Amino acid sequence: MYGVTSDSFVSFTGGARPGPAPVAAGLLAAGALALVMVLLLGLLSIPASASSPPAVEGDRFPGADQGGAAAVRPSDVVTHSVYLPLAARALACQPIPGESYDVLSVVGEPTDRPAEEHADLNLTLRGYELTAAYKGLVNRGDPVNDPDAPQLAGLFADQRTPTFSDVYQVHHWDWGSNSRGPAITDPEVTLAGLATTAGETIHVPASGYDIGGGYQVLVLYATDERITLKYTRDDNVVVGYTLHVEGVCVEPRLLALYQQWNAAGRGSLPALRGGQAFGRARGAEIGVAIRDTGSFMDPRSAKDWWQGR
Repeated sequence: MYGVTSDSFVSFTGGARPGPAPVAAGLLAAGALALVMVLLLGLLSIPASASSPPAVEGDRFPGADQGGAAAVRPSDVVTHSVYLPLAARALACQPIPGESYDVLSVVGEPTDRPAEEHADLNLTLRGYELTAAYKGLVNRGDPVNDPDAPQLAGLFADQRTPTFSDVYQVHHWDWGSNSRGPAITDPEVTLAGLATTAGETIHVPASGYDIGGGYQVLVLYATDERITLKYTRDDNVVVGYTLHVEGVCVEPRLLALYQQWNAAGRGSLPALRGGQAFGRARGAEIGVAIRDTGSFMDPRSAKDWWQGR
């Protein structure tokens, strides 16, 4: 039997001074070398495909729409390409020194379908679109709902309040037809574009919750450009907090560990501690969506996710 809860789905089952002639020759040689390097860089640029569209410095995170349509699309309907130098891509996907990863057992049944096909785990399926709402923290004056809630400043090693480069609306999902629905308009923002530097590490926002062994989240879904984290040991988003991060190159060892246990049936999944680095920003922006009991929340809310700021 299937249950639907707040737009979510779960199945219950980085010497002498030379004369003029030598100097001129040296300058000519340097210029020729520079020209060769420029040509090589152009030849090494590669098109980013729909299945791997990493952002470049100055661009939005992978798949973010530039003109108002759904921001992440299935590969068969992508209509544009982004050209990315190999060096920039390699920087974003370098291993993170000093990090190691382990797994924890899942409580309850694993997800009923492949994670890449589940719209609660793979945000690509839902997609998101730009909206004209305010780009920054909002405070509606309500009391703090949960002092133990994940604090999104923890995404960054310097614990900063980032620049909100853009804001987006995630789409509903129609579970009956298994298809994308209209954009969620309440709240008016459900995914925030946060300014980053390509290659900087991205971390687990700490919370007041422990899911066992000092860990705070399970990795429910991961690719080389996005990750979904859950602040409980359930393999679904129905209870507790869920965090989607777009435009991040997941640490290669963590990604391999996720792929291993995902293929093995998801009885256990990678677990991360609060503040632990799980990847690097691919470009000038990461996208962040946070959910509570399945519902998409406003990631700009100061009283919830940016307390004391």
